[in-house]
Amino acid sequence: MKNTKQIVIPDIGTSKKVCVIEVLLKEGNFLNKEDPVIVLESEKSSIEIPSNIAGIVKNIFVKVGDMVSTGSIIAELEILSNDFHNISTAKASTSKEICDDISTSKEIYFDVVVLGGGPGGYSAAFRAADLGLKTAIVEKYSNLGGVCLNVGCIPSKTLLYNTNIIEVAKSLSKNGILFDQPKIDLQKLKKHKDEVINKLTNGLLSLARLRNVKIFQGIGEFIDQCNLSITNKDKTINVIKFKYAIIATGSSANKLSCLPKHDRILDSTTALNLPFIPKKMLLIGGGIISLEMGTVYSSLGARLDLVESSNSILKGVDNDLVQSWKNMNIHRFDNIMLDTKIEKVEVDNQGINVQFTGINAPDQIIKYDLILQAIGRSPNIDNIGLQNLNLNISKEGFIKVDNQYRTNIPNIFAIGDVIGHPMLAHKAVHEGHIAAEVISGKNSFCNTNIIPSVAYTNPEIAWVGLTELEAKKNNISIKLGLFPWNASGRAISNGCPNGMTKLIFDSQSNRIIGGGIVGSHAGDLIGEIALAIEMGSDIDDIANTIHPHPTFIESIAMAAESAENICTDLPPILKNI
Repeated sequence: MKNTKQIVIPDIGTSKKVCVIEVLLKEGNFLNKEDPVIVLESEKSSIEIPSNIAGIVKNIFVKVGDMVSTGSIIAELEILSNDFHNISTAKASTSKEICDDISTSKEIYFDVVVLGGGPGGYSAAFRAADLGLKTAIVEKYSNLGGVCLNVGCIPSKTLLYNTNIIEVAKSLSKNGILFDQPKIDLQKLKKHKDEVINKLTNGLLSLARLRNVKIFQGIGEFIDQCNLSITNKDKTINVIKFKYAIIATGSSANKLSCLPKHDRILDSTTALNLPFIPKKMLLIGGGIISLEMGTVYSSLGARLDLVESSNSILKGVDNDLVQSWKNMNIHRFDNIMLDTKIEKVEVDNQGINVQFTGINAPDQIIKYDLILQAIGRSPNIDNIGLQNLNLNISKEGFIKVDNQYRTNIPNIFAIGDVIGHPMLAHKAVHEGHIAAEVISGKNSFCNTNIIPSVAYTNPEIAWVGLTELEAKKNNISIKLGLFPWNASGRAISNGCPNGMTKLIFDSQSNRIIGGGIVGSHAGDLIGEIALAIEMGSDIDDIANTIHPHPTFIESIAMAAESAENICTDLPPILKNI
């Protein structure tokens, strides 16, 4: 006889009946302990009721609109044997016999399992579900969204927006609009940042439920190319069978071995916690994360130094764009030390003492209140069972894929940071969509040359497509279209006339192949250049597109005009800058 148990509504703090506003169960589905089963509407808020048992849903006794109370029966579950749930780690990861035995159960079978719930992972899962595939996400953290939503893109942009207001207010004093010195409450600022994160992560959970995407919280490890073990917080293990898997485990911040572990030494995650406002801060690395977080702390009042081992910040970006950015941000820095490395670090009660070495290294030891190390990231490919798959891995540690994100194992796909640079959330999202579509039978693929990058500093800098340097390396003859923002009515009226818009055209075909923008809202503007490259637009297509005036975005059309020397907003001598 099958062992069955009932899920009942626990004590909800009132004897009154309340309304069922959402039923999250489906007959035949497997349910883990603590999975949400229904949502109730009380007088003050909604209440999510979790399951207190695990098993297969056999009967559901409630529906939306029912009035229920403490003790009401929600559903009946068939309870599986303890052997099914409590497989030892060693046994699950090494025994083919167990893999074969468990994977035959239909209740734990999925068409697609996505390992990792970041932007790429959840986007792949949602797209797969929309295409009619039974889909699950395995995520080791309690929230979906990955680094980007929880400790990356979203919280950093929240801080950048709020701290930028301080700089805007200061800049208006010369125009006759005066503000008192702002009072900064770091606790409220951090609370606001966390509220933004929570709103978005809760939204993702709702989107998953609407699509019937199953979420397993735990550490996923491949047993073989058809089965995945999931180790939960209580060390119990579930094994699920899949037809296809998508690896989307993201990346982790690199650490310098010469830096001691200390509260004053931050990485990209801990920097978002705003421990205090330093008087002097060192940025290690000249990439996007370093410059963005440096902007936040600078806006709050910190003086910055930057050390970079190469000969340029924003490595790979055209020098004219970088120089324009530096000219507008030099006021934040006491020192920008290129071709320089850290020789020695010592921490005392007053701060961190750093000794540098290199061409531009200062002679003296410099004391800092905080250090941010942002020296790149490495793919998360360890401890996920790749040794049981024999995937092809590059010498840099990335999973090798084709242009449809299929690995050398036909039913295993990989997307996002684990397959290589650039490590960008929007790249991973697009790759996730492609992988899901290919799994569903569509012949989708991606052009990875058209991925915009943005540093959301103040002002922003953005670029897409081929750079001028890359075009020359590939022996592509180019034609440039340059428009300085000191000729833009909108830029001047908004107090940001020092930016620029740059377009790069193939001189043989006049088709656009790349571009970049430095200035206010560059990240919002770069999408038009990306679209133009994607569509194969030429100079005339862009120049003849009527843009609204006065706007920042019309600088793109004017840059195209300047490539043909027909821009009437530039003096003749400036048409070829």
